[in-house]
Amino acid sequence: MSKVCVFLADGFEEIEGLTVVDILRRAGIETETVSVMGRKEITGAHGIKVEADSVFEEAGAENADMLVLPGGMPGTLNLKACTGLIELLRSFDREKKYIAAICAAPSILAELGMLKGRKACSYPSFEGKLDGADVVREPAVTDGHITTGRGMGTAIPFALRLTALLAGEAKAEEIKESVVYGG
Repeated sequence: MSKVCVFLADGFEEIEGLTVVDILRRAGIETETVSVMGRKEITGAHGIKVEADSVFEEAGAENADMLVLPGGMPGTLNLKACTGLIELLRSFDREKKYIAAICAAPSILAELGMLKGRKACSYPSFEGKLDGADVVREPAVTDGHITTGRGMGTAIPFALRLTALLAGEAKAEEIKESVVYGG
C-alpha cells in the first residue's frame, strides 16, 4: 500500500492540505500529516488549528511514496525553512519518487531546480517564481514524478490527480463521484 506524507507548517492553506488528506484517505491510501514546526499543533493561514499525526523528526517520511506540500502564507515560507524537508525533497527528486505541491509551494520546487523543463502550475502571483518551468494554467498538472496545482479552488482536482497516480484512474473516478465533484 502507498504512503503519503502531507507536510504542515504554521500558515498553511487549510483547504489545500486537508482536502488532499481527506480525498487520499477516502481512497484507502495511507496518508500522514507531518508538522515541520517541532510540535504537532499547527495553526493554518486562517486561524484553524490542526493537530498533525507526527512531527518531522519522527515521521519516517523517507519511506513514503509521495510528499505533498500545501501552499499558503507564511506556510510555504515555513516549509522552505525546514532544512530536513528540503533534503528529503532533493532525495525524492533524485530517486524520481512522487512529489506534489500546490498554490505557492511549487515555488519551493522551482528554487530547488526541480521544475526546469517541466509543465507546472501555481497560484497566479507565484507563476513568475517557477524558474525554467513551462507554466500552464490547469487546475493540476503532472510532469514526470512531479505534480503541481494552482490553489485552493483546485484542491479537489489536485487531490484526485494524486489519487489516480497512486491508486489508478478508476479509484479517482470513484472518489470523484462519491463526493459529487463537478455536479
